[in-house]
Amino acid sequence: MNVSFYPSPEILNKYAQVLVNFALNSGKGLRNAEVVRLVASEAAKPLYVAVRNQILKSGGHVISFYLPDDVARDIYELSSDHQLRFFPKKYFKGLVDSVDHSIGIISDTNLHELEGVDPAKIMLRNKSSKPFKDWLDIKENSGKFTWTLALYGTPAMAKEAGLSQAQYWDQIIKACFLDFSDPVAKWQEVFTKNIQYQNFLNAMSVDKFHIQGADVDLWITPGKNRKWIGGSGRNIPSFEVFTSPDWRGTNGHIKFNQPLYRYGNIITNIELEFKNGRVVNSSATKNYDVLKKMLEVENADKIGEFSLTDKRLSRIDHFMAETLFDENISGPFGNTHIALGSAYADTYTGDPKTLTKSKKISLGFNDSAIHTDIISTSDRIVTAHLTDGSNKVVYKSGQFSV
Repeated sequence: MNVSFYPSPEILNKYAQVLVNFALNSGKGLRNAEVVRLVASEAAKPLYVAVRNQILKSGGHVISFYLPDDVARDIYELSSDHQLRFFPKKYFKGLVDSVDHSIGIISDTNLHELEGVDPAKIMLRNKSSKPFKDWLDIKENSGKFTWTLALYGTPAMAKEAGLSQAQYWDQIIKACFLDFSDPVAKWQEVFTKNIQYQNFLNAMSVDKFHIQGADVDLWITPGKNRKWIGGSGRNIPSFEVFTSPDWRGTNGHIKFNQPLYRYGNIITNIELEFKNGRVVNSSATKNYDVLKKMLEVENADKIGEFSLTDKRLSRIDHFMAETLFDENISGPFGNTHIALGSAYADTYTGDPKTLTKSKKISLGFNDSAIHTDIISTSDRIVTAHLTDGSNKVVYKSGQFSV
């Protein structure tokens, strides 16, 4: 029986300090009089209150979006297509203009709430809100907006991961260094180490990366004017180092041993085959129809991210049934993952705000209404094929070859 567990006020306050005083402003923390959009549902009330209070203590302003649980399904069952397309442009543009940061708290009380809902309806609503995402991206690329996401463990999430709620929270506490006396200082230490890995990769002139293993044989082209980034406070926790490749150079096949939770559905044993940058074959053993509809979204059949996590940084050692944590999982082989859909403009070596739509197209930065991370923890070797004709193994047995 999964007995409810409640983290202590001390843990919640530390968590809030990490989110407000580290994660925002790319590791520098909230500045006085800045405005934070705080998004949470009722299940996460204890963390919501701790974060709100920490924003106020730090001299910031809060715009709250406090939402009820378990009401999303009604939207799709009651709405017509024109309602799902509805986008209050002036409202969301005003919101974008008003905020400096965003903190989102994930706390699912029913991970299967949308099972059986027509995936096309979910994709339609998702597509309608793309302008909001685009405006925030533009503001972020101009250095005027940062964001972070965090997790508040619920009984439903713990059950899905095969853990008690106390065990689930133990993963959160370890992953976010909340068992340290000064978790903000620990995050700054991890941030510094992650920069070393980024510098290691960015110092090489790479033509292609070759990812090999028992369930993968994939070629990825980093492309021109690219860099590796990571650990900037976007997502807590975040140990991954990633880039947004030139989607046109992706070829081969890849299988993922971790389930994907997306749109209220669990998709298992995903396999993808790429040819000249596009997914040409796909399969899954459960909820393939959701994966298929997702791939039909414009540019969702192209790669937007290639990511590696060093097992020496991450303390997450159990599947968590939530991408935020699963894309940072460790274990004996770390994790490798890709994301289908939109690319990250801040992986551009120049000024991201100069990355116009036409320049994105010419450089192979993918643009889509979705961004879906799909993860594997199987043993993989990543070899960099350099422009001078030599090869170098950059990642093996779950760690960078630094």
